[in-house]
Amino acid sequence: MNMQNTPTLPFYQPAAEECALFETAYTNGLPLLLKGPTGCGKTRFVEHMAARLNKPLYTVACHDDLSAADLIGRYLLKGGETVWVDGPLTRAVREGGICYLDEVVEARKDVTVVLHPLTDTRRTLMIDRTGEELVAPKGFMLVASYNPGYQNVLKRLKPSTRQRFLSIAFDFPGEAAEIAVVARESGLEPGRVAPLVRLAGRIRSLSGMDLEEGVSTRLLIYAATLMAGGMGINQALEAAIVQPLSDEPDVGVALRDLISTIYG
Repeated sequence: MNMQNTPTLPFYQPAAEECALFETAYTNGLPLLLKGPTGCGKTRFVEHMAARLNKPLYTVACHDDLSAADLIGRYLLKGGETVWVDGPLTRAVREGGICYLDEVVEARKDVTVVLHPLTDTRRTLMIDRTGEELVAPKGFMLVASYNPGYQNVLKRLKPSTRQRFLSIAFDFPGEAAEIAVVARESGLEPGRVAPLVRLAGRIRSLSGMDLEEGVSTRLLIYAATLMAGGMGINQALEAAIVQPLSDEPDVGVALRDLISTIYG
């Protein structure tokens, strides 16, 4: 969990009207769901908007063992005493901040039960262990994200949960925008970033390759950062693209062949 409260805006390149939609949702106390592939900018977008609104941000990376208690809080032993310690969701509600649940479908089922009263007109959080019922103040906002293309039968966001949120669909930026983002984040000049972005486009368009996901903008930034630091192209792309995308030798060979067509 990470808490952020800073007036400095993390860099984010808007794709459409998502910033205005986020602000409108915030103003009206509406929950927001971000849908899109891994590494396309969802988390950076939330960080940018929290700083833009000057709101405390509690980010929770959801996982298989994340329970409602992890979000709400629990009693802990401190100095020989048993004290209640708020979880990130409770702190965000008390402070009127933003709670961002990244990859919410990874969390346990009891998490969505806790979220439902916060996503309708009640805007309440029940803390059973203390008997408190918190009413979220005007500044509180719940944001969640997930990757629709990486769901399976056992991990799927239920329609009854999805329909409690406004939703924005994210995707990888267009070529010019992605070049600008990668160049700014890595320090590599745009002329050297352009082939990286073309490579990413080729990988993303391949349907016959055994890849769960295409190369993310995040991985392109990693590769460009290595290159800006003086690492050779093949070594940088091996470490930042080939190896992260697959463990399959055949896929690795196909990726290297594709790299050779781009970089000659």
